[in-house]
Formats: sequence, structure tokens, C-alpha cells
Amino acid sequence: MVNRWRLILGEFAEDSIPLDASSRDMDDALAFLYNREYGSEQGMRQEKTFGGRGGPVLTVPAWLKRVKTLFPKKTVEIMQKQALDKYNLTQLLTDETVLREMEPNMDLLKNILTFRHMMPRHVKTLAYEIVDKVIRDLQKKLENQVRRTFYGRKLPLSNSTYRIFRNFDFKRTIRRNLKNYDKQYGIVPERLYFNQNVRRYNPWHVIVLVDESGSMVDSVIYSAVMASIFAKMPFLSVKLAIFDTSVVDLSDHIDDPVGILMKVQLGGGTDIHKALEYGRKLIAAPQKTIVVLVSDLYDGINYNYMYRSCRDIIEAGSKLFVLPALDYSSVPSYDKRAAKALSAIGAEVAAITPEELAEWIGEII
Repeated sequence: MVNRWRLILGEFAEDSIPLDASSRDMDDALAFLYNREYGSEQGMRQEKTFGGRGGPVLTVPAWLKRVKTLFPKKTVEIMQKQALDKYNLTQLLTDETVLREMEPNMDLLKNILTFRHMMPRHVKTLAYEIVDKVIRDLQKKLENQVRRTFYGRKLPLSNSTYRIFRNFDFKRTIRRNLKNYDKQYGIVPERLYFNQNVRRYNPWHVIVLVDESGSMVDSVIYSAVMASIFAKMPFLSVKLAIFDTSVVDLSDHIDDPVGILMKVQLGGGTDIHKALEYGRKLIAAPQKTIVVLVSDLYDGINYNYMYRSCRDIIEAGSKLFVLPALDYSSVPSYDKRAAKALSAIGAEVAAITPEELAEWIGEII
């Protein structure tokens, strides 16, 4: 317990709480990262002197190897994230040896997308492999959940030859067999009725418009993955476009979310009106079209143009979902005044998770 307090307080508590020799490596690893809190001079001293006690030099690759042996996996992931997000240790991403030691996860994926322009060409190849692994794992997880949402949904007032208990239509069976009521035995069913699974024809059209501004990185990732999953559903036709001040249609690449993400240019201006007008051109059957706008709604051109485009889409008969965030964040940052205005027009506005988007679309179709 004393050693733990000493590690928390850092080297400045050394005189009051001496650290035993068995915890020195852990202290050096923590000091290498968190002494940067005291300014660039202190951080540089740590890199040069291995914790400030005259030991061998601790480099970024050596530091990463050390924390992986000293701390639990979850702690290592937190330290990686802070090294990149808080202390800007971009060498974690630009050094191939270091990058190979990193834990592939969503935080690393986001940092690769943010800093990939700084990577040498040979490192980008490794970065692509990491992005591919993280996205495939995420895709597999979400696809199973989305399939349960759609294929588990029943069509009422329909009959099915696929007769299993979960498809049994209890109310319809009772209603249709009331004529067979017997005083001794009660209702004697002449025929059992079952619901069908969701129909696989006459598809709905889903148009996904994704804002690629820097604050939307999480939503861009989940939008690309969800669009690729929706595109596999036989009852959905999906189009995908990303935008800043221009619009790029990625529908032909929708089955390759990794390739899409490695091409996205995070940051820049935002013209939501232009994106919505492009989406309107893709609408062929308004009554069977869902437009999904993923944006923080901070428009850089003219809010009135954006409102007009949204109103035109809704009045034509299409459904409009406006998602200030499509991720697992509980505190999205978006223009609340614009969100309120779009809701008043008739759009469904909410920051939601990918599973909730699937449920929304499932309710419509």
C-alpha cells in the first residue's frame, strides 16, 4: 500500500516515502509519461535520464515494452491513449517498431486516422493492417447485433411455414379458432398461425450522409461500418457519401469500410446544405427512403439553406434521421439550436448508438 501511494505521488515524495527496489521499473515507466505534466523541460529530462535517477536512457519503444510487462492490458491501453491524446507522443504512430507493440483498439484506430498524414509510407502499410483488424472485429460484433434486430422482427398478420415457438402468433390463433370453442375442452385449435420474418424484397433505400469534420471521427468510423452492414441486408439499398465543403460519394466502396476510413480527410469546413441537396438527387422513391445525416450541425455556410433542404426531404415523403453523434459517447458536442430547429421541422434528432440506429430503421421498415 505504501509503494502504491509513492507511485501515485511520484518522485517528489521520495524523501518522505522511499520506494523499494522492486517497484523502481514501474516508477520509471510512470515518470517517463506523467512527468511531462510539469512542462517540456521536465519531460525532456525524463527521456534523457530514465526517470531522473541516472539510469540508462528510456526511449519510447523501450517505454512501451516496459509498460506492457508491468501493467494490466487495460492500464496499458489507458496509458497509450494519454500518451497520444494528452502528451502528443506521435512517435508511437510514426515508428514502425513501436506501432507493432501497440494494442489494436478504437483509440489507436482514431489516432491513426488523425495522424496518418505524419506516417512514413512503410508505416502506413502497418497502420492499414491495424485499422483492418479493429474494423473487422467491430464489424463482426455489430453485424450480429444488427441481424438480430432485423431478422428477429416479425411481420404481423402474415403466415409462415417456418413453425417455431418464437414465431407463434398467439392472438391470431385464438381469434381464428374461437368458432371451435367447446364447453368441456375450451378452444380447440383447428389451425395454428405463425408470423413470418421480415420480408426480403421491395427494399427500402437508405442514404447516409457523413460529416467528416475533425470532431466527428468516432461517428465517421461507426457510419462507415454500419453502412457496410446495412448494404448486406437484402431489404435495404444503401448509398454513402462523406462531406465537408464538398461531397464525395463512396457508395461503390461501401463494402470496404477500411479503405473508406483510410481515405477520409478529417477536418476542414462544413456545408451541410450541399450534402443534403446531393442526397435529394439520390432519392427515387421518397416514400421508401430514409436519409441519415450524421453531423454535429455546425454549418459553415448558411443554416437557413440547411433547414430548407431538410424540410424539402421530409415534405417529399422521406424519413430524415439527424444524428449529432453515432457512437458510444454519452456527451456529444453539437449545435443544439440547430438540432431543435430540425426536430421542429419533423426530423428525428438524437445522438444514438449503432444498435439504436438499426432499431430505428427496423421500426420504419
